Amino acid sequence: MPDHSAETHSAETNKAGPLAGVRVVDLTSVIMGPSATHILADLGADVIKIETPEGDSFRHYRPARGAGMGGNFLHLNRNKRSVRLDLKRAAARAALDQLIATADVFVHSMRPDAILRLGYGYERVRALKPDIVFCGAYGFGADGPYAHKAAYDDLIQAGSGLAALQTAATGRPGYLPTVLCDKIAGQAIACAILAALYERRAGGGGQAVEVPMFETMVEFNFVEHMVGYAFEPPLGPPGFNRVLSPKRKPYRTRDGYACILPYSDRNWRDFFIHTGRLEFVDDPRFAPLAVRVENIEILYALVEEEAPRRTTAEWVAFCDSVSIPCMPVLGLEDLPEDEHLRAVGFFGTAEHPSEGAYRTMRRPVSFSGSRFAIRRHAPRHGEHTAEVLAEAGLDPAEIAALIDAPGETHPAPLEAAR
Repeated sequence: MPDHSAETHSAETNKAGPLAGVRVVDLTSVIMGPSATHILADLGADVIKIETPEGDSFRHYRPARGAGMGGNFLHLNRNKRSVRLDLKRAAARAALDQLIATADVFVHSMRPDAILRLGYGYERVRALKPDIVFCGAYGFGADGPYAHKAAYDDLIQAGSGLAALQTAATGRPGYLPTVLCDKIAGQAIACAILAALYERRAGGGGQAVEVPMFETMVEFNFVEHMVGYAFEPPLGPPGFNRVLSPKRKPYRTRDGYACILPYSDRNWRDFFIHTGRLEFVDDPRFAPLAVRVENIEILYALVEEEAPRRTTAEWVAFCDSVSIPCMPVLGLEDLPEDEHLRAVGFFGTAEHPSEGAYRTMRRPVSFSGSRFAIRRHAPRHGEHTAEVLAEAGLDPAEIAALIDAPGETHPAPLEAAR
């Protein structure tokens, strides 16, 4: 396994990742698209973040030390470069055209009709770079009646069945307190782009890729909830009983809360013996697994009854000794001090050139061929405009005109999908 002991979260320019040499032109904002390009950037790609004159709205959440440099932005946009372009202007679009001609990937999160109005649909982008991987990160698939709807995480949690799943536990629909759909879709976007790059490397050329958040989350939810509904005619309604049980929850211990999760036949036998509930040991309702799942509410109630008899530390010690899955419930503020995360060097600190010291998280995935490094701190708004446009072939006068002059406006608005 890769050794993290010598890793640093400082900015270093001499440690390339597996995507070194891949250039990504990134017209995404907020979380879904930037979480995808965050993955690509951490893997070594040169991600060029194209920002409007107002900047990515995710920059502006408080608290922050400097304007437009909120804490969430620092993590999600590290290892990227920022170019400020007003794409309502003809000169800015011409500059973007030249930049696209140098790119391997073009990814955007605008609605299908908006990207076409702006002039950057797949056919035109392919004309600028024939072998480009073009990725549209949409809220909804472009061919469906929802294609023109705005998409935010709450909306997709509601529409994909995720919010309704909370009804079993709480009695009413609810949103998970995390932007799960944005982040799962971000993973799907990164995966799709990597697959398209692989096909291109194998000689298949460039192509258009569509990643819709709605469809991604519907498939995500049905992985375990299809059950008997998979058959025609259905053998039962959708919904996996074990995870829908209202008694599936962290259990109150003597001094806190813990996940105590006997799973295998051996796990449950050890749990029954340890708690003195010997009447359950040979009960045919609880073995094998397929039968046990049908009676899982009884077992969850048993764990809930037994959990307060011991402290969290006592439960963890016992469960670890017999390989029963068990973890204390940790708060976000507890994680930087967690012994495992400390041992693997997950959290660190770095010095941003304008924002000062800040907390970092290393890339979770490790490669034996390259060590993680923050090659570039999260960019200030438009920080690399001159640098990147010079690389694309613009001369100093053209660059100065783009940076300093109001220029010509264009009637088509730059309209974000999310």
